[in-house]
Amino acid sequence: SGSRRGKNAVSDSKSQSWQNPYVNIFKHVKIEEWKKSAKEGEVSTFRDKLLKCPVFRISGVIPENSYILIPRNTKQSLDLTGHFFYLLFRPSAGKYFLVHIDVASKEGQIVRISFSNMFREFKFTPTWLQFPFVCGASKGLVGRAPGSVRWTCLMLDLQDILSFYLNCSYSHLKRVKLFANMDVKNMFTSDLLLDPGKNKDFKHLSFCPFPREMSFPVPKGTAWHDLYDHIKYAVLPNLFGILFVTYFYGYREISCLCIYLFLFFSDYLKISPCTLQKNPKNMKLKMKEKNSLLSKDVRRAACKSFFYPKKLLPDPILRLSRIIGFGGASTKHALWTKSGSEVVYPCHAIIISMKISSNQQRFFIGHTDKVSALTFNGSTTVLASAQTGNNSVVRVWDYHNGNCLAIFRNHAHSLSCLSFSSGAAVLCGVGKDVHNKTLVVVWNTLNVRKGGPVTVLAKALTEVDINTMKIAFFDDTRMVSCGRDNIRLWRVRNGTLRSCPVDLGEYRSLDFNFFCPPYRFACSRSGHIFEIDYGRVSVKNMRRLLPSQQQHASRREKWTFNTGPGIAINSISVSSSFCATGCEDGFMRLWPLDFSAVFLEAEHEGPVSMVSVSVDSQKVLAVTSTGNLGFLDVSSREYSTLMRSHTDTVLGFSVDGIRRHLTTASADGTLRIWNMDSLHQLFDFASEDSPCSVAFHPHEQTFCCGFTSGIVRVFDISNAKLLAEHRQHKGEVIGLAFSPDGDFMHSADSQGSLALYDASEEDHSVIRLACNVVARGTERAPDALTVSGDSRFLAFVGPSQYIVTIADAQSLDELLHVDVSILDVESPQLDVALKVCFSPASTEHLLIATSANKILWVCTKSGRLLREVSNVHKHQCSSLSVNEDSRFLLTAGHNTVKVWDYNLPLKKLKACLSQMFIGHSQPIRQVGFTPDQMGVVSVGDAIFLWDFLASPRDSPADTGMNALRLSNWMPRQKAPFPSSPPRLDFSAINRDEPAAELHPNKPTRPDCYKHFVPRLKTSYLDQVRSISFINQAVLKAVIGYNGNGRNNMVWSPDQGLFAYTCGCMVVVEYLHTGSQRHLQGHTEEISCLAITNDAQIIASAAGSGDGDKSLICIWDVQNGACSKTISYHRGAVQSLAFSRDDRFFLSVGDFSEPGLALWSSKNFHLLSSANVSGPIHDAAFSPFTADQMACVGSQGVYFCVVHMQDLHFNLQIQRMAAPAEVGDVEFAALCYHMDSFLFTSTNRGHVCAWDANTQACVIIWEADDDEIGVLLCGGNRLFAGSSTRRLRVWDIGAMKRITRETIAVEREIMLDGTTISAAFDNTMDMGIVGTTAGTLWYINWSDNSAIRLVSGHKAKVNDAVFSFDESHFATCSEDGSVRVWTTHSYELVVQFQVLNQACGCVCWSPASIKDHTRVAAGYGDGTLRIFQLASTEMEIKMHPHQVAVTAIQYSAHGHVIVSAGKNGLVAVSSPTNGATLRVIRDHKGATITTVQCVNEQFGLEGNELWLAAGADRRVSVWAADWTKEKCDLLDWLSFPAPAPSQDDYLPPSIAAFSPEDHSLVVYTGYGVEKELLFYSLSKKQIIKKISLPLWVSCMSLSSKSQLVAVGSKERVLKLIKSTSGVFQDFCQHSDSVQTCHFSPSGALLFSVAFNEILLWEVQGL
Repeated sequence: SGSRRGKNAVSDSKSQSWQNPYVNIFKHVKIEEWKKSAKEGEVSTFRDKLLKCPVFRISGVIPENSYILIPRNTKQSLDLTGHFFYLLFRPSAGKYFLVHIDVASKEGQIVRISFSNMFREFKFTPTWLQFPFVCGASKGLVGRAPGSVRWTCLMLDLQDILSFYLNCSYSHLKRVKLFANMDVKNMFTSDLLLDPGKNKDFKHLSFCPFPREMSFPVPKGTAWHDLYDHIKYAVLPNLFGILFVTYFYGYREISCLCIYLFLFFSDYLKISPCTLQKNPKNMKLKMKEKNSLLSKDVRRAACKSFFYPKKLLPDPILRLSRIIGFGGASTKHALWTKSGSEVVYPCHAIIISMKISSNQQRFFIGHTDKVSALTFNGSTTVLASAQTGNNSVVRVWDYHNGNCLAIFRNHAHSLSCLSFSSGAAVLCGVGKDVHNKTLVVVWNTLNVRKGGPVTVLAKALTEVDINTMKIAFFDDTRMVSCGRDNIRLWRVRNGTLRSCPVDLGEYRSLDFNFFCPPYRFACSRSGHIFEIDYGRVSVKNMRRLLPSQQQHASRREKWTFNTGPGIAINSISVSSSFCATGCEDGFMRLWPLDFSAVFLEAEHEGPVSMVSVSVDSQKVLAVTSTGNLGFLDVSSREYSTLMRSHTDTVLGFSVDGIRRHLTTASADGTLRIWNMDSLHQLFDFASEDSPCSVAFHPHEQTFCCGFTSGIVRVFDISNAKLLAEHRQHKGEVIGLAFSPDGDFMHSADSQGSLALYDASEEDHSVIRLACNVVARGTERAPDALTVSGDSRFLAFVGPSQYIVTIADAQSLDELLHVDVSILDVESPQLDVALKVCFSPASTEHLLIATSANKILWVCTKSGRLLREVSNVHKHQCSSLSVNEDSRFLLTAGHNTVKVWDYNLPLKKLKACLSQMFIGHSQPIRQVGFTPDQMGVVSVGDAIFLWDFLASPRDSPADTGMNALRLSNWMPRQKAPFPSSPPRLDFSAINRDEPAAELHPNKPTRPDCYKHFVPRLKTSYLDQVRSISFINQAVLKAVIGYNGNGRNNMVWSPDQGLFAYTCGCMVVVEYLHTGSQRHLQGHTEEISCLAITNDAQIIASAAGSGDGDKSLICIWDVQNGACSKTISYHRGAVQSLAFSRDDRFFLSVGDFSEPGLALWSSKNFHLLSSANVSGPIHDAAFSPFTADQMACVGSQGVYFCVVHMQDLHFNLQIQRMAAPAEVGDVEFAALCYHMDSFLFTSTNRGHVCAWDANTQACVIIWEADDDEIGVLLCGGNRLFAGSSTRRLRVWDIGAMKRITRETIAVEREIMLDGTTISAAFDNTMDMGIVGTTAGTLWYINWSDNSAIRLVSGHKAKVNDAVFSFDESHFATCSEDGSVRVWTTHSYELVVQFQVLNQACGCVCWSPASIKDHTRVAAGYGDGTLRIFQLASTEMEIKMHPHQVAVTAIQYSAHGHVIVSAGKNGLVAVSSPTNGATLRVIRDHKGATITTVQCVNEQFGLEGNELWLAAGADRRVSVWAADWTKEKCDLLDWLSFPAPAPSQDDYLPPSIAAFSPEDHSLVVYTGYGVEKELLFYSLSKKQIIKKISLPLWVSCMSLSSKSQLVAVGSKERVLKLIKSTSGVFQDFCQHSDSVQTCHFSPSGALLFSVAFNEILLWEVQGL
């Protein structure tokens, strides 16, 4: 719908621009004057006490007698195009009301949409839709409004309603009629999805807040949803056709309109969607039966149960990249394009166009069965194709853009031949009808490119055999065909198709199989070549091609016409200079036109079934019946193979992720290895036995293959030799699998036996053979076995088809049996297990595909069913796979591939998040992810390689394997460490005496994400602080959140204090107003925060920046001043905490110096300190006694007691090791429970409960799959946040009576990254959570909702620019995202994401482009993308560069886009069609750092100036008139510089026009001096210099006050007065200032350091 809105707006921008962002209908028609509107009956005005404004009241006994009509004249129209209609009203208590909305469709139809609480059921006609309305407080579904009815905001999506119910397109709103009984505040339309409950304090990507004049007042301390109702009606989620109220809890809504509510009601009422659509009365009857039960609570429960995202993102998640395969229906079809640069050929149901220079493929997808014929028109711009099978159709394609122009049935069961006329006006086809008679059809395709129909000119049935038929080049109505025993000429006349045979004389019994116009040659399998005389309908000439006699074994004579047997010719192709023949003996031969002798030949592995000479006669294409496609370059005499393929079904595959090799086994009896990048075949293993399953070793260049005879062979690819051969199996091998660690190999056969091999030895000796353990049969091949990610477990179906067995992968001992036939007791048939698959990220999940078309999630420890998905495919699931981080599930069924969200929300879900992909024409045998998780492979009729477009997880969870994995899938071995020195006993050392400083081996960072990791920086802080002479900028806002901090957010719900860190600043934000206060004092990244219990003091810790001790700042919250700074720890500070009575303050050092420091909170003097043996990750004071605390770390749990004696404090520490039950773990987080219990979490997902008094572990349970880094406790709830991105709340009940069985997950939610900080209220109902993605979320557990409060880039921000009206600004980042924000509230409006590409620069369209505002961005792959904000979609993609784009700018009038690449080339592109208009190479070889365009006429002819600055310290200035395609060099500036040394930092070269005088160019860069240079274009000289203390990394010029902003690597932002040279320094950044930009008015300024965005307000303008 967004796309349609964008197109409509562009086409009629003048008439619709005034309607953005919304239209106040009452204000638009001036309703108080009643000139453009009408009222009838009892219509009055009164002031509503709740809304505190005048409203209209429409009342009356009969609703139809009292109304408000807009517009007054029924012949007039409102012409409002906003497709969201909003009505602010309140139904009258105890009465009925009615609303009519008349809308117009683009088809010219007027449709009335009505809703009322009088309607008992949904009704519709082609012109009228009637919706029942359900009031919020109503106990029944429909009826009179209850007494507690509230003011309501109703939203109708008019566009979707018309599209869904009437299949027409929405145009505009004509009129609205409001009947009694109701109170009305206002109505308005908009193209924006607005939410009345959202405001600027709560950021959300999908909704915009209500405009002020439309909003309902909300008293302070009250939520909007506590006072009002909100109804959002969109069609797809509401198949009932009933308007339900949306219920709210806290700040987040749960919509009763989502599709999951329908699932709830349909299942509850036992009705199906089909039944409901066919007979809506069934809904009414069912509702009457259940009316007493369907209360608000029931509907509310339904909402809670089915709240889940509606779409799997990205969409699409797969993109077909390459296909290895050729042929399908036949191997006789391959075509050259006119340019000779591409070859077009079929691969089963897909047509492929391949560039012969790069092997890049383009696909024509649409056929549902194998393509049986292909043909081009003369200019190769129109392509026609036919498919075989019962649904045989012909498709006509526009070759260049890939669009299907027409599709029509061909009247034949299967077409074997197609031929286009030269001008594409006539298409001829030959096939067989249902009676196996030859059918010839001729179609008129003259108007197909204009969208016209395809009609049949003539058709004829014939008894003669036809192999090939061609349309004559000189007449579209004449054709020639050849076949067995005949060559015939055809002609279309007066709608009939007639033919006459060519007189063949004595050769009439030959089998003619190919005809080659325009040279009139026909060939036969006997070696004869005939030249046909069209006029006389006879043979003009005849030749026979004969092989030579073998006179010498090492030499072959040239072929002549005089000796030997004939050559069986399958195909012939003739050019103006030679003829090419494809022969049965495997040779492609090139002959002169007199056929005197062969002058060039190429031998193939099989018979050559087709040859084709390119238009330029330089290349000859050859196709073999064995599936090979290649071409011969005639001039160089070199042969190139384009594609090899299997000739039968591909049965299975395996991928070598290290070398990117793919091995496949096929029913054609071959085993092949392919290069996944070049698509070339590397090896071909032939055997008398047929291979059926394969598996690559995870690390080595070996693979194993199982055969139908039961033999298992192991091959070494590097030496191309057989390593081992095993014959233990008696049946077909149906499964092969290596353990992920590469130590073992497993195989299973169709007779039920299972074998275990030692894969660490070259001979792969058999360790154990078990019989009758695997289910018999071959239907589970080729992947009947699956091994868990930790190499411990093996799963398979067996010993019967109903049982799934989990066994020890190293011994084959059976551990667990799961009977799938008993899991669904309601099913009338026994369920059979088909496929099994372990989840790589969790060994506790086993996925089972069953014959009932389900996928079951089963616990591998207990066999308990965790969840299931029904109706996975229309046919049974043939293969399934889970990606490495267990976010996505891949399934194959019949000929489709589906991608699912692995973390499905419920135990049973009938409508899950998935995407389906087609392309295969036969059942898919196997599907799986590539080891690098960037692709998907599916095999069946061919080998399909897909790009997997989902972005990788921010913080990949530990999969449980000991070896960390690199991107090439090799296990990374841990670096060896030197042996530890002997331990020294310090117990006898007098601690009052200074001990000698020891320097042991450098400590290593613990394997725990909870430990703080500062960002690596190359910048350093300027130690020379400049004196400030002006005071013209103040910090207004900070945008971002430190995602690499730990516990760096605090929230006190009672005092309303909310603070978090960004860079080296503490941001104190007031949620109700959105304003910020900034605590500035640190110079490095802040690692953690702490707040006193009375919320009066905040403590923050950060590094010192000079290698000295870390700095801890103590802040007074009231005045924002730093009251104290303290230092103790040499490394970073890992954790801070205040005691319960705020008497003590604790600081904890990181792994480099793991120690505790206890401070007095009164004066912050050090009271005591202690060192521990290992790193500490978290610390907390006891909430029930002030002198007790606890710490957790690598060595266990530390219970600490503060002892005071003679005013001296001492820390007594007792260490408790981890319980043996959890193994070798690190404790990551802790929290206290009020019943004297301490909860701790581990880096493997365990939670341990300790008795704080006895210091004993009493309960252990597995709370997550990976490290839990945050624990919080309140009441009977325990909050846990982990690296799996999951948040969970556990119901722990009364601790004294708790057992492992009574602990249960109460709530769960997924966020965008690993949890690093959290704060909740005392009841744990609501809180704020921070993630590594740089996001702070507001969490409300009552409705399981999450709202984004603070959002920032996680990766480096490369650019930040203001829009021309300063209402928005855009940022781009290394993570490939372009984000658009509002300037006044700093809220994220929209994000455009490009996967796997960095976005280097961004710019806004100029104000001269009136229709819509756009953002253009340049990316690392050389592409430019233009995004339209109105439709929030990408408008166009261009590729003018081959390297990364470093600068981009719209021209001053928006006619072109000027972009520059890393190689120094500047491209001028059209933003309308994406064409590259000009490439400027003057700066070639030097990276362009700056491009700027201004509206100025200067010097040469042109109305614009633009400049480009390069890294070679040269600046070019150009004058351009893009409307006249003029662009001339105006000036060329070169700035000298000394030769840099190897260690010198070279700043970028930056240039810009002066905003006040465009004839003045300001430049800075590497040179003799650090300075700003002012160059006059008119005087051709430098007229001014301003000295600088530092090299400049970025620069921006203000349009007012002659201000220049420059940033430096030394983290300084400097504001300079260009007239006087006075300046002001700002040192609020924690890294290099890489970007700074003034707003167009000069009132605002951006500065960016890595991902920290600071917004400054410039004063005194």
